[in-house]
Amino acid sequence: MSATVAPDKILKELAALWTQEGKLGEAGVLRACSMTLLVMSDATDDAAALGETIAALMPQHPARSILIRLSGDGERALSERVYQQCWKPFGQRQQICCEQIEITASDAALADLPSVLLPLIVADLPVILWCRSPRLTQMPEFRDIAKVATRVVIDSAAGANATDTIRRIADAVRRGMVLADLAWTRLTRWRETLSRVFENRDTLARLSEIQTIKVTYGPGYEAAAWYFAAWVVNALAQAGVMATAAVASGAPTLRLELAGTSGLRVTLAREEDRLVTTVDDQSNCTHLPVASDYLIMREELAIMCRDAVFERTLASAAQLAVSSSSQPQ
Repeated sequence: MSATVAPDKILKELAALWTQEGKLGEAGVLRACSMTLLVMSDATDDAAALGETIAALMPQHPARSILIRLSGDGERALSERVYQQCWKPFGQRQQICCEQIEITASDAALADLPSVLLPLIVADLPVILWCRSPRLTQMPEFRDIAKVATRVVIDSAAGANATDTIRRIADAVRRGMVLADLAWTRLTRWRETLSRVFENRDTLARLSEIQTIKVTYGPGYEAAAWYFAAWVVNALAQAGVMATAAVASGAPTLRLELAGTSGLRVTLAREEDRLVTTVDDQSNCTHLPVASDYLIMREELAIMCRDAVFERTLASAAQLAVSSSSQPQ
């Protein structure tokens, strides 16, 4: 790897790719781009799986994707290559292609990335930074890299301490950064299911009985537990119901329990690939497979502005985590 990467060289290589592609076939090539997608991953990340995820996202969210692979410790070094991702819509002859750039960078070269990335960003379109490296978010260079993005997507469930991560991203949002957390995105089906529980008139009539919220979690679900508890607290408060929340480990995956006077009890729990909902003694199951990176990123890439519900939940989750940690054990 060399010590530097020249953005103008990359842009010339991209132009040459389009020229070459345009000479192939009579149907021609359609150039598609709705955003710049920056993806940062560690060398230990599964390169093949990540490549498949990015390729799968392109038909619905065509982008100039820039994949930055972090090689870790070592001398200051950068390298690059360019290529295209193409597909043919069903029943059509014309190919649709997106530009892809891959940059490999050592940790020592991270400070050089903003000056490399800025000329490569497509003008006047959103810039989404998907940071898959938990350690990068804690490095001082990350803040400058994140400044080039319209929106930053992280996954607090991937870090060693989800609670600390939630506190840090809540602080970043307070400073003005537009953030998304995939741990929150994975809760979409859970939130929809709980909302449907209270579409029942009889259950809704008992909403005011709820007094306690208990969320228990297993490995990999801590961040989701804090978010879920905070979201339920906020939703009940908007309905005029004040309930206390507790979050603790101890479940195999994730489990929510709402309890109140007169014996009201509502639970949601993952059991293998099912979401089991119980209201008093009545239960039903819905299919709930583990969400793939493709599915949750497809959902997040459809959001280009601030997610007000997420930001409000994030602030409440951070406060809930702080108050829980300060209580005597």
